[in-house]
Amino acid sequence: MALSNQQYESIMRGYEQTRDDNRYILEERREEVYRLIPEYQQLEAEVGSISVAKAKCLLDGDANALTALHDSIEQISRRKKELLLANGLPADYLNPIYTCPDCQDTGYINTEELTKEKCHCLRQQELAILYEQSNIQDLLARENFSTLSYEYYQGEDLERFQGAVKICRDFVQNFKQDYRNLFFYGTVGTGKSFLSGCVAGELLNAGHSVIYFSSSGLFDTLARYTFDAKAKESLYNFCEDLYNCELVILDDLGTEVTNSFVASQLFSCLNERHLRQKATIISTNLSLEELRDRYSDRVFSRITSNYTLCKLTGPDIRMQRKRAAKGDTCTR
Repeated sequence: MALSNQQYESIMRGYEQTRDDNRYILEERREEVYRLIPEYQQLEAEVGSISVAKAKCLLDGDANALTALHDSIEQISRRKKELLLANGLPADYLNPIYTCPDCQDTGYINTEELTKEKCHCLRQQELAILYEQSNIQDLLARENFSTLSYEYYQGEDLERFQGAVKICRDFVQNFKQDYRNLFFYGTVGTGKSFLSGCVAGELLNAGHSVIYFSSSGLFDTLARYTFDAKAKESLYNFCEDLYNCELVILDDLGTEVTNSFVASQLFSCLNERHLRQKATIISTNLSLEELRDRYSDRVFSRITSNYTLCKLTGPDIRMQRKRAAKGDTCTR
């Protein structure tokens, strides 16, 4: 799939608004500094005067004029930083402000080949529109490392969950350096989707592209495009996004209607993402034996060979929370 012109223009207007907002903040800061530190404004005026004077010297044949100009500007720059620090402000207080420093709020990054490529922040906005990422924003607000709790786990169940949490934190911390995949499996309501959400939230906040699919949603979409002769381009674009996104989360594998088409598409997705070294997280209530029987030996082999397996066990936390909530209601 591709963005419509209207969707793309909306994103670009958003970047323009961001730049305007940041320029406004910078101007307010500059006025604040001028009121607080009159000498700072005088120093900025000196830069212009010195530049004009040195330019005249350069035109008159003074070969040392350019070096002298650089030295003078450097001295003024150091003094300006000293003034800011002396008045309790950061040395970079009046530096340009960017919400995304990588593309400087333009959506595009200049490459070594002198071309432009989409910044990760633009890519994520595209994915958010195309795959309705907004549907998981409420989920991510509730399910993140700051809301993580161990109170529902005991004994071996607690040890497994603590181990899975550590694996997730390491996964996030080393995401840029290490290619890894995670496979959460086990009984219902033990925190598999919760941990996937924790990882998704952390990586989205760090500027990485993340697509979240329910298993039934992914395969329904693939089937719709595959069996529509007029949707070849949509299928191609969808698969490119699916294969190239930095992280794909496939939740509740096994809840879809499984058939040969689903098994084939699942293998293609896992295989292509592995070949491209793109991370994938899968959660399922299936056991490893059920996984092998339901799909195929090659799917089973791909997952057990290339994924860190995290088994979670214990009582259904969602049911415990509902019972606790009903108990609180009854005591009021």
